[in-house]
Amino acid sequence: MEALSVLAVAVASGKAGYVFLQRGQLQDWGITVKAAGSSAELVGFAQGLINELRPDVVVTEDCTKNCRKGKESKRLIQSLAELASHNSVLDVSVPRPRLFQSKYEEAQRLAKDHPEIAGYLPVQKRRIFDFEPRSMVLFEALALAQEVMKGPPTRLAALMG
Repeated sequence: MEALSVLAVAVASGKAGYVFLQRGQLQDWGITVKAAGSSAELVGFAQGLINELRPDVVVTEDCTKNCRKGKESKRLIQSLAELASHNSVLDVSVPRPRLFQSKYEEAQRLAKDHPEIAGYLPVQKRRIFDFEPRSMVLFEALALAQEVMKGPPTRLAALMG
């Protein structure tokens, strides 16, 4: 499935991040705080990305079960999934993969695979009372994209009909 172009959008408390991969190579990425303020702003932001990047697949997190997101984040993710379904792209919602003991270990592994975003790795692991670094949402989006690209081909095939 690496031949497809994939736009993955992740939402976390007060922020959203996206990654765009084409043929398995990271082409574009970014973080927004402003657009994560409301569904309307986030949908407008995402529609701009879809119009500009022209992905084949838009990936969001599946918030139906085992999702650890808060109520507002779930609402924003649902808005994104709904937007994707109204565009001429394949919209896919996948459960958040949890293959590592921590998000920080996952981010380090993803940065090895995609060194162009290694500069976004947190300098140090956060303490329990610290806020999560803003950049972690990028690695969350990348994990979602890889879940679709490297996951079983039957998932995309079933969605394609």
